[in-house]
Amino acid sequence: MEKNCIGIIGGSGLYDMAEVTERQEITLTTPFGDPSGPYISGLLQGRRVVFLARHGLSHTLSPSELNFRANIFGFKTLGVEHLLSASAVGSLREEYKPLDVVVPDQFIDRTKGRVSTFFSNGLVAHVGFSRPFCSILSSILYESSKKAGATAHKGGTYVCMEGPQFSTLSESKLYRSWGMDIIGMTNLQEAKLSREAEICYSTLALVTDYDSWHPDHDSVTVEMIIANLTQNARTAQQIISEAVSRLPYERTCECESALKYALITQREAIPKKTRNDLEPIVGRYLKGN
Repeated sequence: MEKNCIGIIGGSGLYDMAEVTERQEITLTTPFGDPSGPYISGLLQGRRVVFLARHGLSHTLSPSELNFRANIFGFKTLGVEHLLSASAVGSLREEYKPLDVVVPDQFIDRTKGRVSTFFSNGLVAHVGFSRPFCSILSSILYESSKKAGATAHKGGTYVCMEGPQFSTLSESKLYRSWGMDIIGMTNLQEAKLSREAEICYSTLALVTDYDSWHPDHDSVTVEMIIANLTQNARTAQQIISEAVSRLPYERTCECESALKYALITQREAIPKKTRNDLEPIVGRYLKGN
């Protein structure tokens, strides 16, 4: 697989983009197990793209069951340098309405015990994560959202909760009192692992409904949410296609060298198996050591 690939992770509906040509299914495994399903490689806007259905092709995996490490490691081994995430979220703000698009710039972690690092088994690394999204990629997503005609909001904090249940009313009110903006169940671990893998990552958060704080929440039906999901998928296709056409071939952000000063373990103490397993991620920093 060539370098400079663009990864796209989201619902399986993203695969249906008519503009994608030369499709090829790629099945792989990783030192961390199997990804959510096969990757689909193709050409979009003249660029090599790699799709992955986050929850499996038939949506068989809940947020807590996702093998985040395998998913991101697979993208890394396939040459992905930019990763666009499309995901459904609930809104914690009146002005972020269903069918709006949010490109967040911060996270709050409310998950419980999910593995969100590649570094263990004798190799320790600490990457910077104060700004969890690639600012260049996020700006491109926001501008692409406006070009596609979506009502878009730039910035905001994404609360990542465990799920699969939705928030209680008290939890939803608490997040609003903290000044949070949107809530979802998947993106935090993807962002952390992408940073460790030196992949630029940004989220296209697609609002399906208001969270339980809203007085109209109890009138929301499954049918309404599914209708919004379907419309959001069409919007996401347009935005992603536009974003792919705008992405630079050369990276100038800090994501590209996130591990440069992050590896803490003395090189001679790193177990051989760990070196081999993490070769696609750390290999360039361990040459000659």
